[in-house]
Amino acid sequence: MPSLNDPEVRDFLQQGTRTGKLSYLAASGRPLVAPIWFIVEDGSIVFNTGKDTAKGRSLARDPRVSMCVDPEEPPYAFVQVQGEAERSEGPAELLRTATAIGARYMGHDRAAEYGKRNAVPGELIVRLRPTKVIAVFDVSGLRAVRLSSRDGRI
Repeated sequence: MPSLNDPEVRDFLQQGTRTGKLSYLAASGRPLVAPIWFIVEDGSIVFNTGKDTAKGRSLARDPRVSMCVDPEEPPYAFVQVQGEAERSEGPAELLRTATAIGARYMGHDRAAEYGKRNAVPGELIVRLRPTKVIAVFDVSGLRAVRLSSRDGRI
């Protein structure tokens, strides 16, 4: 079974500014999905959210979540991470993770700005600790065709 420590999985998740689609449950039990900015760190998915947002309240009730990342171009692929979310609020750690996330999505020149903006009271650090990772890197079958044509087998 793949894990976040597998180089291909980690590289896929860290490539560019792909967003994660986080699924969680509303208080009524209704499934919800929200896009998130994230980083991969120490075998976990790390993101920030407000304590009083739908995500924050949901994670306080039930830490079970799933996240899917998928680029929208051939050969189409996805990584799904299922697991449990651990929440924390340490100010120094919040600033560090918010700055790292800001660097990934807004660039290093704006990282500090986004770190300060998102490292405020009421914000949470969330670490999605995987219990299962599913990875498919060639949904369309085009990757194999490209490799074969490069190798002269087609």
